[in-house]
Amino acid sequence: MNTFVSLFEIPVTDISRAINFYQAILDIDIEKVEMPGMEMGIFPYENQTVHGVLMKDGNQKPSANGVTIYFNGGDNLQTILDKVEVNGGTIIAPKTAHADEGGFFALFLDTEGNKLGLNSPN
Repeated sequence: MNTFVSLFEIPVTDISRAINFYQAILDIDIEKVEMPGMEMGIFPYENQTVHGVLMKDGNQKPSANGVTIYFNGGDNLQTILDKVEVNGGTIIAPKTAHADEGGFFALFLDTEGNKLGLNSPN
């Protein structure tokens, strides 16, 4: 096992808006899949240990409370963070050094109201 986390779901209320937001800030393509009773946006997963999806199914609600998922911010998370507000999100913690000086983190709200983070070494 390479990681304890294998899959994460980010709840959304507007799948198209959420897909557009994450594609814009992460510079990735997200595949939209529709199934009876649910719509998903599947993050690219080739060569990935952890898989992620945006999920609209009527049972889950976006939230700024609870578990926080941190995305890999690449070499410098500021590149992604600079795209958050111009794409409809809100920065709630700017780029900040980890207390152990082991890199940096930032927190933001996505277009759906979920709190997420970024992490990078620089």
